[in-house]
Amino acid sequence: MNKRQQRRSEKGTKRADRAEIILHLFRDFPNTQFTLKYLASVSGGASKEGRRETFEILSQLFDEGIVEECSREKYRLSQQHRPLYEGVASMTQSGAVYVSAEGLDSDIFVQARNAYNALDGDRVEVAVIHRGRDGRFEGEITRIIERSRKPYVGVAEVGAHQIFVRADSRRMPMDIYLSRRTWPDVRDGEKVVVRIVDWLPGSKSPVGELVERLGMAGNNDTEMHAILAEYDLPYRFEPEVEEAAAAIDGRVTAREIAQRRDFRKVTTFTVDPADAKDFDDALSIRRIKDGVWEIGIHIADVTHYVKPHSVIDDEAIERGTSVYLVDRTVPMLPERLSNELCSLRPNETSLCFSAVFTLNENLEILDEWFGRTVIHSDRRFTYAEAQEVIETGRGDFAEEILTLNRLAQALRAQRFKNGAISFEREEVKFRLDDDGKPLGVYFKEQKESNQMIEEFMLLANRRVAEFCAHRRNEKGRAIPRTMVFRVHDSPSEEKLDRFRQFILRFGHVFKASKGRAVAREMNKLFKQIKGSTEENAVSTMAVRSMAKAYYSTDNIGHYGLAFQYYTHFTSPIRRYPDMMVHRLLAHYLDGGKSVEKEPLENLCAQASDREIIAAEAERASIKYKMVEFMKEHIGEEFDGHISGLTEWGVYVELDETHIEGMSFLRDIQGDFFLFDEQQYEIIGRSTGIRMTLGDAVRIRVKRADLQKRQLDFELLLPGTAARRGYAGDERGRGPKVRTSTRRKGR
Repeated sequence: MNKRQQRRSEKGTKRADRAEIILHLFRDFPNTQFTLKYLASVSGGASKEGRRETFEILSQLFDEGIVEECSREKYRLSQQHRPLYEGVASMTQSGAVYVSAEGLDSDIFVQARNAYNALDGDRVEVAVIHRGRDGRFEGEITRIIERSRKPYVGVAEVGAHQIFVRADSRRMPMDIYLSRRTWPDVRDGEKVVVRIVDWLPGSKSPVGELVERLGMAGNNDTEMHAILAEYDLPYRFEPEVEEAAAAIDGRVTAREIAQRRDFRKVTTFTVDPADAKDFDDALSIRRIKDGVWEIGIHIADVTHYVKPHSVIDDEAIERGTSVYLVDRTVPMLPERLSNELCSLRPNETSLCFSAVFTLNENLEILDEWFGRTVIHSDRRFTYAEAQEVIETGRGDFAEEILTLNRLAQALRAQRFKNGAISFEREEVKFRLDDDGKPLGVYFKEQKESNQMIEEFMLLANRRVAEFCAHRRNEKGRAIPRTMVFRVHDSPSEEKLDRFRQFILRFGHVFKASKGRAVAREMNKLFKQIKGSTEENAVSTMAVRSMAKAYYSTDNIGHYGLAFQYYTHFTSPIRRYPDMMVHRLLAHYLDGGKSVEKEPLENLCAQASDREIIAAEAERASIKYKMVEFMKEHIGEEFDGHISGLTEWGVYVELDETHIEGMSFLRDIQGDFFLFDEQQYEIIGRSTGIRMTLGDAVRIRVKRADLQKRQLDFELLLPGTAARRGYAGDERGRGPKVRTSTRRKGR
C-alpha cells in the first residue's frame, strides 16, 4: 500500500467514525434539532473540511430518510426512525403521563403538551425524544392505540346547554363533557358514572357517555356505590344470577347424607364477628382418649351447589372475591347461597367439605381425613363470647373451647418457632349511625378467640395444600399434581435495606438480610417496638418491605407463614380460589389424574388481580369515612407522627385515630422547607429544622375534601404555633421537631 492509498484509507476510517458519532447523537436525542456547525464540532472537525464532510454525511442520512431538515441547516431524527414503544398510560394530577412500555425497564415520562390527549389506562404508541444521563426516558405520544373503557365517577355540574363532570379520581385532572340534550335528566350536584368516548385534538375536555346515575353527592349509599363504580366493582347481581340462585334445590336429602361422613352428633360450633351474616366455617371436637383429640375443620360445601360453567360460577369468577367496605359487604355469591344454603347456622343440618385431624398434646398428627360431611352446629359464638369462655373458664362448651384454644396456642407457638412472621397491626373500625355517618373510631383487637380460629384454619389450608400437591406411586415416590397455591416470596434485599435504614432513625438495628433470619429479626423488632410511638410507622414499613402474597399453580411456599405448602380452602363463600381448591381436592380424592395447569393459572391471575382491586376499594371507603369524620373537626389541633415524606409535603398520622393527612411544604409557616431525598428528611432552609419519619408533630385540620377523599393538615412548628395561640399540650410540650443536631443512631 503506497502513502497516497494509506492517507485515503485513514480518511475513510475517520469519516466512518464521524458518521457513527452523528448517527448516535440523533438517536440519543431524537427530538433535538442540531445545526451543521454543532454536528461538525462534536464529531471531531470544525474546520472547513470537517463541515464539508459533515454536510455530505447529513445529505446521505437525509436521502436515506433517517434525518429530516426542520429549518435552514437544522436537522433532527425523522419521525419514522424514532424509537417507538407500546404501553399503557398512567396519568398524573398535572396532566403529565407515564407510559409503562413493553421492552423498557423504566417508564417513559410524557409532558402534558406531548400527551396527544391520552388518558389514564389508554394503550398508546410513544416515541422516545430524550434520554437523560440518569437513564430516564422522556417521550411523545404519537398514537392512541386503544381507549380505556374504565369508568370515571364524578359530580355533575349542569349548565344551560352542557354538563361537565368533575371526576373524583386524581388521574382525571380535566372535566368530562356530557351533552345535556342527550341526558336532560341529570341534576346539578348528582354523582354519576361516565366513560370516555372521544377527545378531539384542540378540545379542552374529553367527551363522555353516561353509564349510571348514583344519586346526590354526599349521601352515604351514593358514595359507597361511587367507590364500587370507580373500581368497576358491581354492587348488585343481575336478575339471571339471582334467578339461578333461587332455583337451587336446598334440601338435604337422606340420600345425600348417606354419601357423606356424618358429624351431626359431634360437638360443633361456629365463632365469628358479632356482625357476621354468613358462617362458612365451624369447628368440631371430640376426645378419642386421654391426650388425643379429633378436630374437625368444617367448611361450607359451596361447590355442591355451584357447578362449573354455570351462570353463578361465571359471576363468581368475574368478581373473584367478596368486597368489604366500611359499612357493607358486597358478596361474591348471591345471598341465597352466602347467607342461607352455605351458612352454617346453629341448629340446622348443613353440608360441608371438611379436614379432620387426630392430634395429641404434642401436636403430632396421628391421622388426617379429607372429604364431604354433614354437620349440625350446636352453637353460634361471637369472638367476644368465646373470649369470655377462654378468660373465665365458664360458659357453653367451656371444656371444648379451652381444649381447642390450648392446642391453637401451641400451634401458634410452633409456627413462630419455625420462622413465621408476627404481623399485628391495629385495624381501624368506625362506629356509624343509621345513615352511615361516622361517630367515632376504634381499633379491632386480635385476641385468643381470633387466634384459635385462625390456627385451625391455617392447619387445614396447609394440609390440604400438601395432600393435593402430589400423590404417592406404588414405590412411595411423590408425583407432582396441579394445585392452586397461596404463595408468598421472600423479601428482596433492596427493600430490606431501605427498611433497615428507616428503622435506624429510631435507634433499631436490623441485622438479617435474607432467609429465615429475616423473620426472626422481624419478630424481635416487633417485640421491641410494642407500645412505642413508632410502632405503627415501623409496622407499616415492615409490611411494605415484604413481597405480596398471590395465587399460583407454581409453588414457592409461603414465606410469611413459614409453610412449604399453603392454599386457601376455608372461605369458598367469599374467595373463588377456595372453590377451585374444593374442586381439585374432590377430584384427587376420587383418584383423578393431575389436571391441566394453564386454565387454572389464568384463573389464579384473575383472582389475584380482583383481590388487589377489592383491597383498594376497601381502603378508599375507609379513607372516605376518615375524611368525613375529620370534616367535623376543621380548625382543631391534634398530635401525630410523620408517616411519609415527599418532595411536596409531609404525611402525618394522628396518634389517637391513626387517620392520615398531608401538609404541603409550601403551607408550613416560618421557613422554606425542602425535601432531602438522600437523607429522607424535610429541612428548613433558614432555621435548619429537620423532620423525618416517626417524628412527633402537632397539626391543625385545614381542609377535608370528601370528593377527592383528601385531608389537608397545617403543620404547626413551635414558633408558628405560639403565634397562633398554641403553647404546647397540657404539659407544656410542643411538637417534637428536631433541629439540625442529629439523633443517636442516625
